[in-house]
Amino acid sequence: MGFFSNWKKNRLSQGENTKEKSLAAEQSTDWQNRLKAELAKATPQLSVWLSHILNGIEQKGDELWQRIAFLLHNLGVDENESQKFIDTFSAWLNEMDYELVDEFRSELQYHLALTLELEDEEDERDRLFLKLSEGIGKTREQLSLRIDRLLSFNNRFDDEFWDEFEEILIMADVGYTAAQELRKRLSEKIRKQKLPDSENFKELLKQELTTIFPKQPEASKQKPEIVLVVGVNGAGKTTTIAKLAHREVLLGKKVLLAAGDTFRAAAIEQLQIWSKRIGAGFYAKTHGCDPAAVAFEAFDLAEKDGYDIVFIDTAGRMQTKVGLMEELGKVVRVIQKKNSQAPHRTLLVLDATTGQNALSQTELFSKVAPVSEIVLTKLDGTAKGGVVVGIALQYDIPISFIGLGEQMDDLRPFSGADFAAALLD
Repeated sequence: MGFFSNWKKNRLSQGENTKEKSLAAEQSTDWQNRLKAELAKATPQLSVWLSHILNGIEQKGDELWQRIAFLLHNLGVDENESQKFIDTFSAWLNEMDYELVDEFRSELQYHLALTLELEDEEDERDRLFLKLSEGIGKTREQLSLRIDRLLSFNNRFDDEFWDEFEEILIMADVGYTAAQELRKRLSEKIRKQKLPDSENFKELLKQELTTIFPKQPEASKQKPEIVLVVGVNGAGKTTTIAKLAHREVLLGKKVLLAAGDTFRAAAIEQLQIWSKRIGAGFYAKTHGCDPAAVAFEAFDLAEKDGYDIVFIDTAGRMQTKVGLMEELGKVVRVIQKKNSQAPHRTLLVLDATTGQNALSQTELFSKVAPVSEIVLTKLDGTAKGGVVVGIALQYDIPISFIGLGEQMDDLRPFSGADFAAALLD
């Protein structure tokens, strides 16, 4: 549960009794009456409600907080919980130095969607799908448009067709091994279904892409849940940790960030800044100290202070004679001395723009850490988004989140079905 335990989904509250309605009417002003009438007629979607709430407001201030409080009140939210949301979001805007509504409108909707537990509602799914479709536009050009050209010139499933199809996949950074596997799967299905030509080929491809992505792992019930985050420098690991932690804070969890990347300059300071911005706890030792000691002591602190989840940052490059993979292996072994089932999740952060390098990084990190999930960053604007397909087919590791921009709300849960539709439609 997030902040809003009294949330009534998809409708404006009408009050519990006539006395409450009468009291509200006496206290209402003209703008409240007008706004309440607009909200009552509006489509019950968060984005639509926000459009009415934010109409005419250009920057943060008392008027904005009054409007948000009014919305939450009419959604049946407890007054104390409503004020807690406003105080938290106001502090967040100050930390991020946001002033204008245009700068933080998307973030406001994201905060509300998570804390009101509306992220799975149709409105939010549509918003994410649109962002995903825009983000992988270049990949779609590489893959979908080339497939369209192939189908226009070759409508028979002969060797020439499959050779060119495989080349298109490789050009989109799906990878050689995955391209061959996809070719094999599709050719077998077409043969069994006895399709005479390529008219329905893209629909068949979309269906196949939807099925290749492994199911997301179930949420851990361990407390504290230890999440080890690995990846090379430059993949966006520290920022990804901040975004993931931010989500958990909005969902009402007590979060600790552990600065286990003790070798990269300013890594500790960056994580500390983010912890303050998102309202998470923070643990670090000195620059250059043993990362395994940081992980072990952070685990101790989390148990002592009742944290729900711990995100442990790790080095992406070593500045000592010790190999990176050897050091990561040590971190895992030390954590397991505290709890044999830890780390409960190991997230590998990959930069989508690196294409085939992302595949090789998956292989290398999987050898030393039990990689359970992948977070793919910088998917927006790259022509190498086909690596998503390669990872799924070649390594069978779930992709839990994708990064579609720089803002905190641009890290979203991954959906294989949405990805396939955005890639080919």
